[in-house]
Amino acid sequence: MSQHELTIERLALGGNGVGRIDGKVCFVPFSAPGDHLKVRVLREHRSYTEATLVEIVKPSPQRVDPVCPVFGQCGGCDLQHIRYDTQCHAKQQQLCETLQRIARLDNPPVSTTMAAADPYGYRARAQFKLHDTPLGLAIGFFRRGSRFVIDLPQGCPVVTPAINQAIFRLRSILQQVPDRHRIPQVSLEEGLDGVVAIIHYIGTDTTVLVERLLATRDQLELAGLFLQAGRKDSLEQVYGSGVLKYAVPACGTVGIDLQLQYGIGGFSQVNRLQNRNMVSLVCSAAQPAGNHSLLDLFCGNGNLSLAMASRLRELFGVEGFAPSLASAVDNAGQLRVNNSTFKCLSAEAAVTGLLQDKARFDTVVLDPPRAGAAELMHMLPRLAPDRIIYVSCDPATLARDLAILCGGTGYRLMQATPLDMFPQTGHLETVALLTRY
Repeated sequence: MSQHELTIERLALGGNGVGRIDGKVCFVPFSAPGDHLKVRVLREHRSYTEATLVEIVKPSPQRVDPVCPVFGQCGGCDLQHIRYDTQCHAKQQQLCETLQRIARLDNPPVSTTMAAADPYGYRARAQFKLHDTPLGLAIGFFRRGSRFVIDLPQGCPVVTPAINQAIFRLRSILQQVPDRHRIPQVSLEEGLDGVVAIIHYIGTDTTVLVERLLATRDQLELAGLFLQAGRKDSLEQVYGSGVLKYAVPACGTVGIDLQLQYGIGGFSQVNRLQNRNMVSLVCSAAQPAGNHSLLDLFCGNGNLSLAMASRLRELFGVEGFAPSLASAVDNAGQLRVNNSTFKCLSAEAAVTGLLQDKARFDTVVLDPPRAGAAELMHMLPRLAPDRIIYVSCDPATLARDLAILCGGTGYRLMQATPLDMFPQTGHLETVALLTRY
């Protein structure tokens, strides 16, 4: 394909640089705003072009040396070559532009990106891929766009130190397992009590593997160890706990933390420090009061709402995944929250029932999956909450849904705060506050 020179103007959602070839938008991975590049066109589309970097003719001042030696090959990170403050500014601009383009908001109230205190060493959960080679086990992540495992003997710079230490120890143990070729993945997750591991196994007899793992228990120093030979419900406990704990700030009480927990295999935010910030943002937006009721849709284990429960009259949580709902009930019990009700239902079914019962809530919080919650956007205004707090992991589906909510239903967007839950990647979390007028 043809080669061209261009200058990168900005970063698009997902992290690709945006330049122009003969006026046509061109997306270039691993470029930085201000780069002057030589690129090779890979694919031509009607309205844009995709290209690959051939040569950095003149590097941008925003460029830095990546921390990871396999950055650009590994499929994990997108932005290690860009200064962290530039990453955060770009994400703010991306959210603003997405809300303008999709939600049709002329001047969206987008705040400065809430940056991570440390843009490395933050991931409290990781899934390491394994591949047995004549030179030994390769343990790392898939090469970008392939199923080839890139070995990371030095560890991964974006996971927590405790997880790196755990995979170092597991590497030496698994290297000695006779059928190590039947172990395609090791999942590691860190809680307040240490690291819990799941070893994924595709063999038929786990006896030898379990014996080896039990014999090396002291070496591994894990809080819990499990085998998974199929679906999640096939987890076999080798030893230790399958419960992970973490802390969130108590709403409105400086210096007081609450402990929440969830079962292994359940969902939690991988960046514990940024999750704390997100919980605080949601609490500030909700402004809970003693006479208020709050509906928490897609509540998970109560991550966003239980910190506010003591300041509410009533908390009603809805979650469609039964194990997460069970964790929410357990957490409410541990925290002695006696004004809460949790139900295992889809969000749409729950809201349908609440509308039939003529229920009303002062505040609705929702944290849907990446696909968003378009159907709910037509339903929530009928509950007439004063505030809707929408937590999103996808700016495009957030903008689509806000276009519905802000399109004559009686709600307006007061603030959208981008939160960098995944530094060094193109992913973006957002906390959006809407109020009724």
